[in-house]
Amino acid sequence: MKKLVLVLLFFLGLGWALGNYSGLAHRGTYDSLILDFREDRAAEIGEVLDTLSQRYGKTPQLNSAFSTSDNIYIVTGDRALLKTLRQSDLKPYLEYIEPNYQYQALAVPNDPDYDKQWNLRSINVEAAWDETQGDGVTVAIIDTGVSRVPDLEDTEFVEGYDFVNDRAQANDDSGHGTHVAGTIAQATNNGYGVAGIAYSARIMPLKVLGASGGGSVADIAEAIRFAADNGASVINMSLGGPGESQLMAEAIDYAHSKGVVIVAAAGNASQNAAGYPARYPHVIGVSALDATGAKAPYSNFGAGVDLAAPGGSKQDGDLGGILQNTIDPQTGNAVFASFEGTSMAAPHVAGAAALVKAMGVENPDEVLSVLKESARAVTSDPLNHYGAGQLDVGAAVKLAGQQQISPRDFFRWLRDNGYLNPRFWIDGGAVAIAPKIAMVLGSYLLAWILRRYFPFRWSWGMASGLVAGSSGLFFLRGLYLFDAPQWPFRVMGSSIPELGNAIQGTSALNPIFASVLIPGFLILLLLGHPQARWFAIGTALGISVCLATSAAIAPSLMWLGSGLGARLFLGINALLCLGLARLALRTEDAIA
Repeated sequence: MKKLVLVLLFFLGLGWALGNYSGLAHRGTYDSLILDFREDRAAEIGEVLDTLSQRYGKTPQLNSAFSTSDNIYIVTGDRALLKTLRQSDLKPYLEYIEPNYQYQALAVPNDPDYDKQWNLRSINVEAAWDETQGDGVTVAIIDTGVSRVPDLEDTEFVEGYDFVNDRAQANDDSGHGTHVAGTIAQATNNGYGVAGIAYSARIMPLKVLGASGGGSVADIAEAIRFAADNGASVINMSLGGPGESQLMAEAIDYAHSKGVVIVAAAGNASQNAAGYPARYPHVIGVSALDATGAKAPYSNFGAGVDLAAPGGSKQDGDLGGILQNTIDPQTGNAVFASFEGTSMAAPHVAGAAALVKAMGVENPDEVLSVLKESARAVTSDPLNHYGAGQLDVGAAVKLAGQQQISPRDFFRWLRDNGYLNPRFWIDGGAVAIAPKIAMVLGSYLLAWILRRYFPFRWSWGMASGLVAGSSGLFFLRGLYLFDAPQWPFRVMGSSIPELGNAIQGTSALNPIFASVLIPGFLILLLLGHPQARWFAIGTALGISVCLATSAAIAPSLMWLGSGLGARLFLGINALLCLGLARLALRTEDAIA
Protein backbone atom coordinates (compact mmCIF):
# COMPACT_ATOMS: atom_id res chain seq x y z
CA MET A 1 0.00 0.00 0.00
CA LYS A 2 2.83 2.37 0.89
CA LYS A 3 4.46 1.70 -2.50
CA LEU A 4 1.21 2.55 -4.26
CA VAL A 5 0.89 5.81 -2.31
CA LEU A 6 4.47 6.80 -3.21
CA VAL A 7 3.88 6.06 -6.89
CA LEU A 8 0.65 8.10 -6.87
CA LEU A 9 2.38 11.03 -5.15
CA PHE A 10 5.17 10.86 -7.72
CA PHE A 11 2.80 11.09 -10.68
CA LEU A 12 0.70 13.76 -9.00
CA GLY A 13 3.82 15.88 -8.51
CA LEU A 14 4.92 15.35 -12.09
CA GLY A 15 1.45 16.17 -13.38
CA TRP A 16 1.36 19.35 -11.31
CA ALA A 17 4.76 20.46 -12.65
CA LEU A 18 3.76 19.88 -16.26
CA GLY A 19 0.21 21.10 -15.88
CA ASN A 20 1.32 24.44 -14.48
CA TYR A 21 3.67 25.06 -17.40
CA SER A 22 1.94 27.07 -20.09
CA GLY A 23 4.48 26.40 -22.82
CA LEU A 24 5.92 28.83 -25.35
CA ALA A 25 3.05 28.14 -27.73
CA HIS A 26 0.66 30.25 -25.64
CA ARG A 27 2.89 32.81 -23.88
CA GLY A 28 3.30 35.49 -26.54
CA THR A 29 2.09 39.08 -26.34
CA TYR A 30 -0.33 40.63 -28.81
CA ASP A 31 -2.81 43.45 -29.23
CA SER A 32 -4.59 42.23 -32.37
CA LEU A 33 -6.08 39.04 -33.76
CA ILE A 34 -5.77 37.21 -37.09
CA LEU A 35 -9.00 36.27 -38.87
CA ASP A 36 -8.46 33.79 -41.70
CA PHE A 37 -11.71 33.59 -43.65
CA ARG A 38 -12.63 30.43 -45.50
CA GLU A 39 -12.18 30.70 -49.27
CA ASP A 40 -15.50 28.93 -49.93
CA ARG A 41 -17.36 31.63 -47.97
CA ALA A 42 -15.53 34.64 -49.40
CA ALA A 43 -18.79 36.11 -50.70
CA GLU A 44 -20.04 36.49 -47.12
CA ILE A 45 -16.98 38.31 -45.76
CA GLY A 46 -18.61 41.75 -46.05
CA GLU A 47 -21.61 40.60 -44.02
CA VAL A 48 -19.37 39.13 -41.31
CA LEU A 49 -17.31 42.32 -41.15
CA ASP A 50 -20.46 44.37 -40.67
CA THR A 51 -21.58 42.03 -37.86
CA LEU A 52 -18.22 42.36 -36.13
CA SER A 53 -18.41 46.12 -36.35
CA GLN A 54 -21.97 46.32 -35.00
CA ARG A 55 -21.64 43.67 -32.32
CA TYR A 56 -18.14 44.34 -30.98
CA GLY A 57 -17.28 47.81 -32.28
CA LYS A 58 -14.35 46.37 -34.22
CA THR A 59 -13.58 46.89 -37.90
CA PRO A 60 -11.16 44.27 -39.30
CA GLN A 61 -8.76 45.35 -42.02
CA LEU A 62 -6.85 43.41 -44.67
CA ASN A 63 -3.34 42.87 -43.34
CA SER A 64 -1.73 44.15 -46.54
CA ALA A 65 -2.20 44.39 -50.27
CA PHE A 66 -1.14 40.73 -50.46
CA SER A 67 -3.90 39.52 -48.11
CA THR A 68 -6.77 39.51 -50.57
CA SER A 69 -6.25 36.05 -52.04
CA ASP A 70 -5.94 34.39 -48.62
CA ASN A 71 -8.59 36.57 -46.94
CA ILE A 72 -6.35 37.42 -43.97
CA TYR A 73 -7.85 40.20 -41.82
CA ILE A 74 -6.50 41.84 -38.67
CA VAL A 75 -8.67 43.21 -35.87
CA THR A 76 -7.53 44.89 -32.67
CA GLY A 77 -8.32 42.80 -29.62
CA ASP A 78 -7.09 40.98 -26.53
CA ARG A 79 -7.47 37.52 -24.97
CA ALA A 80 -11.07 38.23 -23.96
CA LEU A 81 -12.10 39.07 -27.53
CA LEU A 82 -10.20 36.05 -28.82
CA LYS A 83 -12.17 33.76 -26.51
CA THR A 84 -15.45 35.45 -27.41
CA LEU A 85 -14.91 35.18 -31.16
CA ARG A 86 -13.86 31.53 -30.93
CA GLN A 87 -17.16 30.77 -29.19
CA SER A 88 -19.35 32.97 -31.40
CA ASP A 89 -21.62 32.09 -34.31
CA LEU A 90 -19.07 33.71 -36.67
CA LYS A 91 -16.60 30.85 -36.28
CA PRO A 92 -18.03 28.78 -39.20
CA TYR A 93 -16.99 31.54 -41.60
CA LEU A 94 -13.34 31.33 -40.51
CA GLU A 95 -10.61 28.73 -40.92
CA TYR A 96 -9.11 29.92 -37.66
CA ILE A 97 -8.88 32.84 -35.25
CA GLU A 98 -5.54 33.30 -33.51
CA PRO A 99 -3.41 35.93 -31.77
CA ASN A 100 -1.31 38.20 -33.98
CA TYR A 101 1.75 37.66 -31.75
CA GLN A 102 4.51 40.23 -31.63
CA TYR A 103 7.98 38.83 -32.34
CA GLN A 104 11.15 40.72 -31.52
CA ALA A 105 14.55 41.16 -33.11
CA LEU A 106 17.01 38.97 -31.25
CA ALA A 107 20.11 41.15 -31.17
CA VAL A 108 21.67 42.83 -28.15
CA PRO A 109 22.44 46.63 -28.24
CA ASN A 110 25.63 47.40 -30.12
CA ASP A 111 28.83 49.47 -30.09
CA PRO A 112 31.10 50.19 -33.11
CA ASP A 113 34.89 50.07 -33.72
CA TYR A 114 35.43 46.36 -33.99
CA ASP A 115 37.99 45.40 -36.62
CA LYS A 116 38.39 41.62 -36.53
CA GLN A 117 35.92 39.10 -37.95
CA TRP A 118 36.89 36.07 -35.88
CA ASN A 119 33.47 34.63 -36.69
CA LEU A 120 34.21 34.07 -40.39
CA ARG A 121 37.48 32.28 -39.69
CA SER A 122 35.82 30.12 -37.04
CA ILE A 123 33.35 28.71 -39.60
CA ASN A 124 36.13 27.97 -42.13
CA VAL A 125 34.61 30.25 -44.74
CA GLU A 126 37.87 30.85 -46.64
CA ALA A 127 37.84 27.23 -47.82
CA ALA A 128 34.30 27.73 -49.14
CA TRP A 129 35.23 30.84 -51.11
CA ASP A 130 37.62 28.75 -53.19
CA GLU A 131 34.56 26.97 -54.61
CA THR A 132 31.69 29.49 -54.57
CA GLN A 133 30.62 32.92 -53.37
CA GLY A 134 26.88 32.31 -53.69
CA ASP A 135 26.32 33.40 -57.30
CA GLY A 136 22.73 33.14 -58.48
CA VAL A 137 21.17 32.63 -55.04
CA THR A 138 18.66 35.07 -53.52
CA VAL A 139 18.47 35.38 -49.74
CA ALA A 140 15.39 37.03 -48.25
CA ILE A 141 16.09 39.04 -45.09
CA ILE A 142 12.83 39.09 -43.09
CA ASP A 143 13.76 41.71 -40.51
CA THR A 144 13.74 45.46 -39.88
CA GLY A 145 14.56 46.18 -43.52
CA VAL A 146 17.93 46.68 -45.22
CA SER A 147 19.62 50.00 -46.04
CA ARG A 148 22.26 50.38 -48.75
CA VAL A 149 25.16 51.32 -46.49
CA PRO A 150 28.56 51.83 -48.21
CA ASP A 151 29.68 48.21 -47.68
CA LEU A 152 26.49 46.92 -49.32
CA GLU A 153 26.66 49.17 -52.38
CA ASP A 154 28.30 46.45 -54.49
CA THR A 155 25.87 43.79 -53.25
CA GLU A 156 23.04 42.97 -55.67
CA PHE A 157 19.52 43.65 -54.37
CA VAL A 158 16.20 42.41 -55.73
CA GLU A 159 12.75 43.87 -55.14
CA GLY A 160 11.45 43.49 -51.60
CA TYR A 161 8.59 44.93 -49.60
CA ASP A 162 7.85 46.85 -46.42
CA PHE A 163 5.00 44.99 -44.70
CA VAL A 164 5.02 47.34 -41.74
CA ASN A 165 4.16 50.42 -43.80
CA ASP A 166 2.71 48.67 -46.88
CA ARG A 167 5.12 50.08 -49.43
CA ALA A 168 7.72 48.77 -51.84
CA GLN A 169 10.82 50.40 -50.32
CA ALA A 170 12.03 48.31 -47.36
CA ASN A 171 14.55 50.63 -45.73
CA ASP A 172 15.96 49.89 -42.30
CA ASP A 173 15.19 52.20 -39.36
CA SER A 174 16.79 50.01 -36.70
CA GLY A 175 20.14 48.73 -37.97
CA HIS A 176 19.30 45.14 -37.10
CA GLY A 177 18.30 43.94 -40.57
CA THR A 178 21.18 45.73 -42.30
CA HIS A 179 23.64 44.10 -39.89
CA VAL A 180 22.12 40.66 -40.59
CA ALA A 181 22.28 41.27 -44.36
CA GLY A 182 25.96 42.22 -43.99
CA THR A 183 26.84 38.89 -42.39
CA ILE A 184 25.24 37.12 -45.34
CA ALA A 185 26.36 39.25 -48.28
CA GLN A 186 28.52 42.20 -47.23
CA ALA A 187 30.53 43.34 -50.26
CA THR A 188 33.89 41.57 -50.13
CA ASN A 189 37.25 42.11 -51.79
CA ASN A 190 36.27 45.73 -52.46
CA GLY A 191 39.02 47.28 -50.37
CA TYR A 192 36.56 48.65 -47.84
CA GLY A 193 34.99 47.58 -44.57
CA VAL A 194 34.36 43.95 -43.76
CA ALA A 195 33.38 40.69 -45.51
CA GLY A 196 30.22 38.63 -45.89
CA ILE A 197 29.76 34.87 -46.22
CA ALA A 198 27.91 34.62 -49.56
CA TYR A 199 28.97 37.98 -50.96
CA SER A 200 27.88 37.22 -54.54
CA ALA A 201 24.35 36.31 -53.47
CA ARG A 202 21.40 38.66 -53.97
CA ILE A 203 19.56 40.25 -51.05
CA MET A 204 15.75 40.55 -50.89
CA PRO A 205 14.84 43.04 -48.11
CA LEU A 206 11.48 42.33 -46.42
CA LYS A 207 10.60 44.65 -43.58
CA VAL A 208 8.32 43.12 -40.93
CA LEU A 209 9.79 44.70 -37.78
CA GLY A 210 9.51 48.35 -36.84
CA ALA A 211 12.18 50.63 -35.44
CA SER A 212 11.60 49.21 -31.96
CA GLY A 213 12.31 45.70 -33.20
CA GLY A 214 8.72 44.41 -32.92
CA GLY A 215 6.46 43.01 -35.59
CA SER A 216 3.41 40.83 -36.04
CA VAL A 217 3.00 37.20 -37.02
CA ALA A 218 0.70 38.19 -39.88
CA ASP A 219 3.35 40.41 -41.48
CA ILE A 220 6.05 37.80 -41.02
CA ALA A 221 3.89 35.06 -42.52
CA GLU A 222 3.09 37.19 -45.55
CA ALA A 223 6.75 38.03 -45.99
CA ILE A 224 7.59 34.33 -46.03
CA ARG A 225 5.05 33.74 -48.80
CA PHE A 226 6.29 36.82 -50.69
CA ALA A 227 9.85 35.49 -50.57
CA ALA A 228 8.79 32.05 -51.79
CA ASP A 229 6.72 33.52 -54.62
CA ASN A 230 9.41 35.94 -55.79
CA GLY A 231 12.44 33.74 -56.24
CA ALA A 232 14.10 33.54 -52.82
CA SER A 233 16.18 30.41 -52.31
CA VAL A 234 16.95 31.07 -48.64
CA ILE A 235 15.03 32.95 -45.94
CA ASN A 236 16.71 34.33 -42.82
CA MET A 237 14.58 35.28 -39.81
CA SER A 238 16.67 36.75 -37.01
CA LEU A 239 13.58 37.26 -34.91
CA GLY A 240 11.24 35.28 -32.73
CA GLY A 241 9.31 34.92 -29.55
CA PRO A 242 6.76 32.75 -27.76
CA GLY A 243 3.39 32.04 -29.33
CA GLU A 244 2.59 29.36 -31.90
CA SER A 245 0.79 30.48 -35.07
CA GLN A 246 -1.02 28.31 -37.59
CA LEU A 247 -0.76 31.12 -40.13
CA MET A 248 3.02 31.18 -39.85
CA ALA A 249 3.29 27.38 -39.83
CA GLU A 250 1.31 27.27 -43.08
CA ALA A 251 3.53 29.95 -44.64
CA ILE A 252 6.66 28.03 -43.65
CA ASP A 253 5.29 24.80 -45.10
CA TYR A 254 4.40 26.68 -48.29
CA ALA A 255 7.90 28.11 -48.67
CA HIS A 256 9.49 24.74 -47.92
CA SER A 257 7.30 23.10 -50.57
CA LYS A 258 8.71 25.59 -53.08
CA GLY A 259 12.30 24.61 -52.23
CA VAL A 260 13.20 27.47 -49.88
CA VAL A 261 15.67 26.90 -47.04
CA ILE A 262 14.36 28.68 -43.91
CA VAL A 263 16.69 29.69 -41.08
CA ALA A 264 15.74 31.31 -37.76
CA ALA A 265 17.41 32.42 -34.54
CA ALA A 266 16.87 30.22 -31.46
CA GLY A 267 16.40 33.19 -29.09
CA ASN A 268 18.35 35.10 -26.44
CA ALA A 269 16.58 34.11 -23.21
CA SER A 270 19.07 31.37 -22.20
CA GLN A 271 16.09 29.01 -22.05
CA ASN A 272 16.02 25.25 -22.56
CA ALA A 273 14.03 25.50 -25.82
CA ALA A 274 14.22 27.60 -28.96
CA GLY A 275 11.52 30.19 -29.57
CA TYR A 276 9.24 30.45 -32.59
CA PRO A 277 9.69 30.38 -35.56
CA ALA A 278 12.89 28.36 -34.97
CA ARG A 279 10.77 25.60 -33.38
CA TYR A 280 8.64 24.91 -36.44
CA PRO A 281 9.31 21.90 -38.68
CA HIS A 282 11.17 22.88 -41.88
CA VAL A 283 12.99 25.70 -40.04
CA ILE A 284 16.70 25.44 -39.16
CA GLY A 285 17.00 26.69 -35.58
CA VAL A 286 20.38 28.25 -34.76
CA SER A 287 21.96 28.73 -31.34
CA ALA A 288 24.83 31.15 -30.76
CA LEU A 289 28.54 30.53 -30.07
CA ASP A 290 31.02 32.92 -28.51
CA ALA A 291 34.57 33.49 -29.77
CA THR A 292 35.83 30.41 -27.89
CA GLY A 293 33.34 28.11 -29.60
CA ALA A 294 31.23 27.63 -26.48
CA LYS A 295 27.51 28.37 -26.28
CA ALA A 296 27.00 32.10 -25.80
CA PRO A 297 25.59 32.85 -22.31
CA TYR A 298 22.35 34.33 -23.62
CA SER A 299 21.59 31.69 -26.26
CA ASN A 300 18.58 29.41 -26.07
CA PHE A 301 19.31 25.70 -26.44
CA GLY A 302 17.57 22.32 -26.34
CA ALA A 303 14.39 21.67 -28.32
CA GLY A 304 14.38 23.27 -31.77
CA VAL A 305 18.15 23.82 -32.09
CA ASP A 306 19.60 22.24 -35.26
CA LEU A 307 22.99 23.95 -35.57
CA ALA A 308 25.27 26.34 -33.69
CA ALA A 309 27.02 29.32 -35.29
CA PRO A 310 28.91 32.43 -34.14
CA GLY A 311 26.63 34.94 -32.43
CA GLY A 312 29.26 36.67 -30.32
CA SER A 313 29.46 37.61 -26.68
CA LYS A 314 30.41 41.12 -25.62
CA GLN A 315 30.96 40.37 -21.94
CA ASP A 316 34.54 41.56 -22.37
CA GLY A 317 33.76 44.32 -24.87
CA ASP A 318 33.31 44.67 -28.61
CA LEU A 319 36.09 42.22 -29.50
CA GLY A 320 33.74 39.33 -28.84
CA GLY A 321 30.90 40.65 -31.00
CA ILE A 322 29.98 40.26 -34.68
CA LEU A 323 31.06 43.24 -36.78
CA GLN A 324 29.20 44.44 -39.89
CA ASN A 325 28.39 47.70 -41.64
CA THR A 326 24.93 48.92 -40.66
CA ILE A 327 23.12 52.13 -39.71
CA ASP A 328 22.92 54.10 -36.51
CA PRO A 329 19.16 54.14 -35.75
CA GLN A 330 19.50 57.52 -34.02
CA THR A 331 21.03 59.34 -36.99
CA GLY A 332 20.47 57.01 -39.94
CA ASN A 333 24.17 57.27 -40.78
CA ALA A 334 26.26 54.25 -41.76
CA VAL A 335 28.47 52.80 -39.01
CA PHE A 336 30.53 49.71 -38.37
CA ALA A 337 28.92 48.12 -35.33
CA SER A 338 29.53 45.03 -33.22
CA PHE A 339 26.36 43.12 -32.24
CA GLU A 340 25.73 39.94 -30.27
CA GLY A 341 22.77 37.59 -30.31
CA THR A 342 21.30 34.54 -31.96
CA SER A 343 20.16 37.09 -34.53
CA MET A 344 23.82 37.24 -35.55
CA ALA A 345 24.20 33.44 -35.51
CA ALA A 346 21.28 32.69 -37.86
CA PRO A 347 22.67 34.62 -40.90
CA HIS A 348 25.89 32.59 -40.70
CA VAL A 349 23.79 29.49 -41.41
CA ALA A 350 21.69 31.32 -44.02
CA GLY A 351 24.89 32.40 -45.79
CA ALA A 352 26.19 28.84 -45.62
CA ALA A 353 22.89 27.58 -47.06
CA ALA A 354 23.25 30.06 -49.92
CA LEU A 355 26.72 28.69 -50.72
CA VAL A 356 25.44 25.10 -50.61
CA LYS A 357 22.53 26.07 -52.87
CA ALA A 358 25.00 27.67 -55.28
CA MET A 359 26.84 24.33 -55.46
CA GLY A 360 23.71 22.74 -56.93
CA VAL A 361 21.99 21.23 -53.88
CA GLU A 362 18.42 22.46 -54.33
CA ASN A 363 16.16 20.47 -52.01
CA PRO A 364 15.94 22.23 -48.62
CA ASP A 365 16.04 18.94 -46.72
CA GLU A 366 19.23 17.98 -48.57
CA VAL A 367 20.73 21.39 -47.76
CA LEU A 368 20.01 20.77 -44.08
CA SER A 369 21.57 17.31 -44.35
CA VAL A 370 24.72 18.82 -45.86
CA LEU A 371 24.97 21.45 -43.12
CA LYS A 372 24.39 18.90 -40.35
CA GLU A 373 26.69 16.22 -41.73
CA SER A 374 29.52 18.70 -42.28
CA ALA A 375 29.15 20.40 -38.89
CA ARG A 376 31.82 19.88 -36.23
CA ALA A 377 30.06 17.54 -33.81
CA VAL A 378 30.31 18.20 -30.06
CA THR A 379 30.55 14.83 -28.33
CA SER A 380 29.45 16.01 -24.88
CA ASP A 381 26.25 17.98 -25.35
CA PRO A 382 23.66 16.70 -22.85
CA LEU A 383 21.39 19.75 -23.13
CA ASN A 384 21.63 20.15 -26.93
CA HIS A 385 23.50 23.46 -26.90
CA TYR A 386 24.85 22.83 -30.40
CA GLY A 387 22.31 20.71 -32.29
CA ALA A 388 24.18 18.66 -34.90
CA GLY A 389 27.32 20.67 -34.14
CA GLN A 390 29.19 23.85 -34.94
CA LEU A 391 28.81 25.27 -38.44
CA ASP A 392 31.69 24.50 -40.85
CA VAL A 393 31.02 26.30 -44.12
CA GLY A 394 34.15 25.03 -45.86
CA ALA A 395 33.28 21.42 -45.10
CA ALA A 396 29.65 21.99 -46.14
CA VAL A 397 30.62 23.38 -49.56
CA LYS A 398 33.12 20.56 -50.07
CA LEU A 399 30.50 17.97 -49.20
CA ALA A 400 27.94 19.62 -51.47
CA GLY A 401 30.47 19.55 -54.31
CA GLN A 402 30.97 15.83 -53.91
CA GLN A 403 27.23 15.35 -54.57
CA GLN A 404 27.23 12.27 -52.38
CA ILE A 405 24.51 13.28 -49.99
CA SER A 406 21.78 10.69 -49.65
CA PRO A 407 19.48 9.57 -46.84
CA ARG A 408 21.81 6.60 -46.32
CA ASP A 409 24.83 8.92 -45.89
CA PHE A 410 22.93 11.10 -43.43
CA PHE A 411 21.74 8.18 -41.31
CA ARG A 412 25.27 6.80 -41.32
CA TRP A 413 26.46 10.13 -39.92
CA LEU A 414 23.69 10.05 -37.31
CA ARG A 415 24.78 6.55 -36.30
CA ASP A 416 28.49 7.41 -36.16
CA ASN A 417 27.82 10.44 -33.97
CA GLY A 418 25.56 8.53 -31.60
CA TYR A 419 22.28 10.22 -32.46
CA LEU A 420 20.55 6.91 -33.17
CA ASN A 421 21.46 5.50 -29.77
CA PRO A 422 18.62 5.15 -27.24
CA ARG A 423 20.32 7.78 -25.08
CA PHE A 424 19.32 10.47 -27.56
CA TRP A 425 15.68 11.47 -27.32
CA ILE A 426 13.36 14.05 -28.84
CA ASP A 427 15.32 17.09 -30.08
CA GLY A 428 18.30 17.03 -27.71
CA GLY A 429 19.38 15.68 -24.34
CA ALA A 430 21.71 12.70 -23.99
CA VAL A 431 22.59 10.20 -21.28
CA ALA A 432 25.87 8.30 -21.03
CA ILE A 433 24.33 4.84 -20.80
CA ALA A 434 27.43 2.68 -20.27
CA PRO A 435 28.60 4.34 -17.01
CA LYS A 436 25.03 4.36 -15.69
CA ILE A 437 24.59 0.65 -16.29
CA ALA A 438 27.99 0.04 -14.73
CA MET A 439 26.92 1.98 -11.65
CA VAL A 440 23.69 -0.01 -11.23
CA LEU A 441 25.34 -3.39 -11.77
CA GLY A 442 28.29 -2.38 -9.61
CA SER A 443 26.04 -1.45 -6.70
CA TYR A 444 24.22 -4.79 -6.89
CA LEU A 445 27.52 -6.65 -7.15
CA LEU A 446 28.88 -4.82 -4.12
CA ALA A 447 25.72 -5.60 -2.15
CA TRP A 448 25.99 -9.27 -3.16
CA ILE A 449 29.61 -9.42 -1.96
CA LEU A 450 28.76 -7.82 1.39
CA ARG A 451 25.81 -10.18 1.76
CA ARG A 452 28.23 -13.08 2.01
CA TYR A 453 29.72 -11.56 5.17
CA PHE A 454 26.64 -9.85 6.59
CA PRO A 455 23.63 -11.94 5.55
CA PHE A 456 20.48 -9.94 4.87
CA ARG A 457 17.28 -10.39 2.92
CA TRP A 458 16.79 -8.54 -0.34
CA SER A 459 14.00 -5.99 -0.03
CA TRP A 460 12.30 -3.29 -1.99
CA GLY A 461 14.02 -0.71 0.23
CA MET A 462 17.51 -2.10 -0.49
CA ALA A 463 16.88 -2.23 -4.25
CA SER A 464 15.47 1.32 -4.28
CA GLY A 465 18.45 2.61 -2.32
CA LEU A 466 20.93 0.95 -4.69
CA VAL A 467 19.25 2.55 -7.72
CA ALA A 468 18.74 5.96 -6.08
CA GLY A 469 22.34 6.10 -4.93
CA SER A 470 24.00 4.78 -8.08
CA SER A 471 22.13 5.98 -11.16
CA GLY A 472 18.58 7.11 -10.50
CA LEU A 473 16.00 6.51 -13.24
CA PHE A 474 18.63 7.63 -15.76
CA PHE A 475 16.52 6.83 -18.83
CA LEU A 476 14.24 9.75 -17.86
CA ARG A 477 17.13 12.22 -17.85
CA GLY A 478 17.27 12.33 -21.64
CA LEU A 479 13.52 12.40 -22.15
CA TYR A 480 12.50 15.64 -23.84
CA LEU A 481 8.86 16.65 -24.19
CA PHE A 482 8.90 19.36 -26.80
CA ASP A 483 7.10 22.18 -25.02
CA ALA A 484 7.52 21.15 -21.38
CA PRO A 485 10.21 21.96 -18.79
CA GLN A 486 12.98 19.39 -18.66
CA TRP A 487 14.11 19.86 -15.06
CA PRO A 488 11.55 17.38 -13.59
CA PHE A 489 12.94 14.68 -15.85
CA ARG A 490 16.53 15.61 -14.97
CA VAL A 491 15.71 15.38 -11.27
CA MET A 492 13.91 12.04 -11.61
CA GLY A 493 16.70 10.74 -13.83
CA SER A 494 19.49 11.68 -11.41
CA SER A 495 21.18 9.68 -8.71
CA ILE A 496 21.52 11.29 -5.28
CA PRO A 497 25.06 12.58 -6.04
CA GLU A 498 23.67 14.26 -9.20
CA LEU A 499 20.78 16.04 -7.50
CA GLY A 500 23.04 18.96 -6.64
CA ASN A 501 23.51 19.83 -10.30
CA ALA A 502 20.32 18.43 -11.87
CA ILE A 503 18.38 21.72 -11.88
CA GLN A 504 21.29 23.64 -13.44
CA GLY A 505 21.83 20.88 -16.00
CA THR A 506 25.61 20.94 -15.55
CA SER A 507 27.95 17.95 -15.59
CA ALA A 508 29.98 19.06 -12.55
CA LEU A 509 28.86 17.32 -9.35
CA ASN A 510 28.11 19.32 -6.22
CA PRO A 511 30.60 18.16 -3.51
CA ILE A 512 27.89 18.38 -0.83
CA PHE A 513 25.72 15.83 -2.63
CA ALA A 514 28.63 13.80 -4.04
CA SER A 515 29.98 12.86 -0.62
CA VAL A 516 29.33 10.75 2.44
CA LEU A 517 27.11 13.44 4.00
CA ILE A 518 23.71 12.37 2.63
CA PRO A 519 24.10 8.60 3.16
CA GLY A 520 25.49 9.34 6.63
CA PHE A 521 22.45 11.44 7.47
CA LEU A 522 20.07 8.79 6.11
CA ILE A 523 21.68 6.01 8.12
CA LEU A 524 21.63 8.05 11.31
CA LEU A 525 17.98 8.90 10.68
CA LEU A 526 16.68 5.53 9.49
CA LEU A 527 18.89 2.84 11.01
CA GLY A 528 16.37 2.16 13.75
CA HIS A 529 13.47 1.73 11.32
CA PRO A 530 12.83 -1.94 10.37
CA GLN A 531 12.17 -1.27 6.65
CA ALA A 532 13.56 2.18 5.85
CA ARG A 533 17.06 1.25 7.15
CA TRP A 534 17.55 -0.97 4.09
CA PHE A 535 16.93 2.02 1.82
CA ALA A 536 19.59 3.98 3.75
CA ILE A 537 22.12 1.11 3.50
CA GLY A 538 21.37 0.59 -0.20
CA THR A 539 21.80 4.32 -0.79
CA ALA A 540 25.25 4.26 0.83
CA LEU A 541 26.33 1.33 -1.37
CA GLY A 542 24.89 2.91 -4.51
CA ILE A 543 26.56 6.27 -3.85
CA SER A 544 29.83 4.49 -3.17
CA VAL A 545 29.78 2.88 -6.62
CA CYS A 546 28.58 6.10 -8.30
CA LEU A 547 31.41 8.16 -6.80
CA ALA A 548 34.01 5.51 -7.56
CA THR A 549 32.86 5.25 -11.19
CA SER A 550 32.85 9.05 -11.56
CA ALA A 551 36.36 9.25 -10.08
CA ALA A 552 37.63 6.67 -12.56
CA ILE A 553 35.83 7.83 -15.73
CA ALA A 554 34.98 11.53 -15.60
CA PRO A 555 35.78 13.35 -12.36
CA SER A 556 34.17 16.78 -12.36
CA LEU A 557 33.32 18.74 -9.23
CA MET A 558 32.09 22.25 -8.60
CA TRP A 559 34.87 24.36 -7.06
CA LEU A 560 37.43 21.54 -7.48
CA GLY A 561 37.48 21.08 -11.24
CA SER A 562 38.30 17.77 -12.92
CA GLY A 563 41.87 17.10 -11.90
CA LEU A 564 43.60 15.05 -9.23
CA GLY A 565 41.81 16.90 -6.43
CA ALA A 566 38.42 15.85 -7.78
CA ARG A 567 39.53 12.23 -8.16
CA LEU A 568 40.82 12.11 -4.59
CA PHE A 569 37.66 13.71 -3.19
CA LEU A 570 35.37 11.29 -5.03
CA GLY A 571 37.52 8.26 -4.28
CA ILE A 572 37.82 9.01 -0.55
CA ASN A 573 34.11 9.64 -0.21
CA ALA A 574 33.36 6.42 -2.15
CA LEU A 575 35.42 4.50 0.44
CA LEU A 576 33.72 6.35 3.30
CA CYS A 577 30.27 5.44 1.92
CA LEU A 578 31.34 1.81 1.61
CA GLY A 579 32.69 1.83 5.15
CA LEU A 580 29.49 3.43 6.40
CA ALA A 581 27.34 0.75 4.70
CA ARG A 582 29.59 -2.00 6.13
CA LEU A 583 29.31 -0.50 9.61
CA ALA A 584 25.52 -0.28 9.28
CA LEU A 585 25.33 -3.91 8.13
CA ARG A 586 27.55 -4.99 11.02
CA THR A 587 25.29 -3.09 13.43
CA GLU A 588 22.27 -4.72 11.83
CA ASP A 589 23.91 -8.14 12.14
CA ALA A 590 24.67 -7.51 15.82
CA ILE A 591 21.08 -6.42 16.47
CA ALA A 592 19.77 -9.50 14.72
